[in-house]
Amino acid sequence: MDHVQLAIFDLDNTLLGGDSDYLWGQFLIECGAVSRELHAQKNQEFMQAYEAGQLDIDAYLAFALGPLAENDSETLAQWREAFIERHIQPIVLPAAKALVERHRAQGHGLMIITATNRFVTEPIAELFNIPILLATEPEVRAGRYTGRHTGTPTFREGKITALQEWLDAEGRLVEAIHFYSDSRNDLPLLRHVDHPVAVDPDPELKAEARANNWPIYTLRRSDLPERI
Repeated sequence: MDHVQLAIFDLDNTLLGGDSDYLWGQFLIECGAVSRELHAQKNQEFMQAYEAGQLDIDAYLAFALGPLAENDSETLAQWREAFIERHIQPIVLPAAKALVERHRAQGHGLMIITATNRFVTEPIAELFNIPILLATEPEVRAGRYTGRHTGTPTFREGKITALQEWLDAEGRLVEAIHFYSDSRNDLPLLRHVDHPVAVDPDPELKAEARANNWPIYTLRRSDLPERI
């Protein structure tokens, strides 16, 4: 796939009308897998820190990946299947699917880069038929999750690192990169690519997009992407 254009999508609150990582935490509470009182409070605190651009990614990953280490793979697989059906499929945005298909029809390479871990996001990438997923990688030893991550988390500047490592490993010659995101946390990668696009952006990203004349889209008003 030499000299292609690459369309990269953030996942949470971009392609999805919600945050899969936060919803996974809420689902674990519903299942009784974690303490409702303790987990709900921490989940909310981390979500607020993320939205404010102040998330301690290492502290968050220790919190988010812990339940993977505490349960066997069969149980986790059953939970994840139910989670995708109950919580993710209802928030897949039709306009997001249309946007992905628009790039696919143009022959662009398709990729999701998300800070949310691969265990949660791999089946979501499959819902969009996006073949390349760069996500935070949970560590696995002897067939079980350890509760730790490996490599650089795909968060903020870590998304640039992961993308460059992937490009170097693949030997791809990419002539232009498009990147769609809703979050101020993705400003490093948005500033790095050829075609940054803000999608239903938070206030800081919206201000940056307007200052730099980046396109601003909504994927939530209809079944098709709309420039606003």
